[in-house]
Amino acid sequence: MTTSQTVSRTINAPATEIFDLLSNPERHAEFDGSGFVRAAVKPQRISAVGDTFRMDMEGPHMGGEYQMDNHVSGFQPNTLIAWKSAPAGTEPPGWEWLYELKAEGSGTTEVSLTYDWSAVTDKELLKKITFPLISEDSMEQSLASLAAAVNG
Repeated sequence: MTTSQTVSRTINAPATEIFDLLSNPERHAEFDGSGFVRAAVKPQRISAVGDTFRMDMEGPHMGGEYQMDNHVSGFQPNTLIAWKSAPAGTEPPGWEWLYELKAEGSGTTEVSLTYDWSAVTDKELLKKITFPLISEDSMEQSLASLAAAVNG
């Protein structure tokens, strides 16, 4: 059984510029391919593992509007940023978003986006949500939108 999916894209921008955008939750709605992210709540730049940022979201899988807390689980400037998402005020139930950046020269970067739900073990949650909730096509749209946002 598959428990993660990864998509990659070369973006015509330095890793520093892409990381700057990824570490700014206020801009996350610009490159969300799922269509669920609406806006950051009290946006503050991500600066370390352990940071938490809250997002306003909307989707039929949650009955409309909701909020998610994102717990930063990986942070290496210009190389890696990751977070585990959870309904606001709760602990993460086991899925993680991971962006890896590999500079390919002075002006291009290979960006890989991984959606990993391998740590989801809550049987009730697994009855409610069929993983992956986000398709590879939506993830590819996220990277296309990220490229547009960083070059816009």
